[in-house]
Amino acid sequence: MVHSMTAFARVERAGVYGTLSWELRSVNHRYLEPHLRLPEAFRDLEGGVREALRQGLSRGKVECTLRFSEESATPSLQIDEQRARQLIEAAERLAAMIQQPSPIDPLAVLGWSGVIVSRSVDAQALNAEALTLFTAALDELKAGRHREGVELARLIEERLQAILAEVAALRELVPEMLAAQRQKILDRFAELSVEVDPQRLEQEMVMLAQKSDVAEELDRLTTHVGEVARVLKTGGAAGRRLDFLMQELNREANTLGSKAFDPRSTQAAVNLKVLIEQMREQVQNIE
Repeated sequence: MVHSMTAFARVERAGVYGTLSWELRSVNHRYLEPHLRLPEAFRDLEGGVREALRQGLSRGKVECTLRFSEESATPSLQIDEQRARQLIEAAERLAAMIQQPSPIDPLAVLGWSGVIVSRSVDAQALNAEALTLFTAALDELKAGRHREGVELARLIEERLQAILAEVAALRELVPEMLAAQRQKILDRFAELSVEVDPQRLEQEMVMLAQKSDVAEELDRLTTHVGEVARVLKTGGAAGRRLDFLMQELNREANTLGSKAFDPRSTQAAVNLKVLIEQMREQVQNIE
């Protein structure tokens, strides 16, 4: 099954050090074009994220945004009491050397180096957790692209059936249109009171039939429709192949229109071009 290039995914996970969240947005693009927005502390993730995208996706402009919110609950203040005593004793010994020392401010003591125990963050573990979460976000994005791809394939298949119906109807109409054209010529000669040379008339009708022979175009349209259906069923990175087939379908519809000699064949060519254009717009979003 084919996949769309348009999707959105968001995952969030609360951990020991805070909350990580990834947002992934993808839109259609000729190639795979990642755009990463990472906090400075997570810059080491860039290589792993790009490699995961390269392994998981073939095409699309993908915006990847990582947000990190540190733990919101205020942790209890940890004081190294032994360190504090050592610093206070040193300060008191120093105060004894001063004639009028100022009293020791407890709040100032908290600001002395080593008194408050800072919570250490394991940067390597945090990066690993962020990369694991990115994999989950990428899986969600791929699932969204798959669901939309199923819908795109359904819309294209509907138009393929409509094209086959137009081709079948036009194929049946060709003999009738040629007969109508023959009668139109006879009526014109009758109005002008001109005697018709039967042999000359047949020659003209043969030339008209040759010029307006659309059997080859109708056969090619049918063949291209079958190939589009096969590519949709095969799936994978089929966008470029489908885009090429849309060009070929449009080429045959244009040739059909240039050979039209009856309003019905002209309308059929227009209908075909409308259906092909509708498919082409959908194909632009396929990976």
